[in-house]
Amino acid sequence: MATAKGLEEQAAALDQLRDQPAEVAELQLRKALAQRNNFLVAKAARMAGEFRLTSLTEEIAAAFRRFLDDPVKTDPQCWAKNDTAKTLAAFEYQEHELFLAGLRHRQWEPVWGGRSDTAGALRGTCVLALVQCREVNSTRLLGWLIELFTDENPTVRVEAARAVEQVGSDAAMLLLKLRAELASDEPELLGACYGGVLRLEGPVAIPWAAKFLAAADDAAAEAALAIAETRTMEAFDLLKATFESKGSPRDEWFRGALLSAIALTRQPAAADWLLDRIERGGRDGAEAHDALCRSGPPNAVIERLKQLGKPCAAD
Repeated sequence: MATAKGLEEQAAALDQLRDQPAEVAELQLRKALAQRNNFLVAKAARMAGEFRLTSLTEEIAAAFRRFLDDPVKTDPQCWAKNDTAKTLAAFEYQEHELFLAGLRHRQWEPVWGGRSDTAGALRGTCVLALVQCREVNSTRLLGWLIELFTDENPTVRVEAARAVEQVGSDAAMLLLKLRAELASDEPELLGACYGGVLRLEGPVAIPWAAKFLAAADDAAAEAALAIAETRTMEAFDLLKATFESKGSPRDEWFRGALLSAIALTRQPAAADWLLDRIERGGRDGAEAHDALCRSGPPNAVIERLKQLGKPCAAD
């Protein structure tokens, strides 16, 4: 078994490959990928990705499969599997069975008071990688992705929604709509569904997304941001009307979220409306100022803010 000092020396030797000719780096990384130590293999896989050494694809894939055996012992924390999967995805590796194995992998490791699954990040990587496997038809792919909508890891559920969007079909759009209609207590997941539907269907889906604004909660704020991303006058008009309808004290936080969304529509009319509120002052004016400055406004708007004596902090 390698000592800590020995591992440090081997890791340092890999770092030094950045100063070596590509053929030397390839040879040494090939050797490193065959090692038993998951830390060194993970590092070698990352470096192969940095150098775009697609000639090492099969060695990286072999390492991934090797660390699926007795994984808690051979690859604690999924270090090797995570980095080999990321590099293979970056190389657009087409053997979908490898990513499918990663998508279904659970790795329960002991923690204080019980066990914890350390393979969530791996599943998130593999779900997005599967979408780029060209020989997998969309129906089969969506069937696999549906499995992850009930994954115990919330990040994986969000990645599943993003992967469904990337499928890009009408069926994918309808699946995202269904998941949004079922709701949940996870605003980020719902935001991925709202945004996915709007990007796939376009502004015609704004009325559908608008119905989720009524709750004035975190998920509603995600819906407002998704609507804003359409960058249309329809989005601005809807968000402005929603803002003006939310006047009770309990709506204060949501009104701030709406101002941010309005700024992100990038509509000249939205900028004019926000500038008018800034000029009038008060709490809404201060929040409108923050929203407009955070949105990365164009130079013309920055100059108007300066004229009002309300420049953005970075100016």
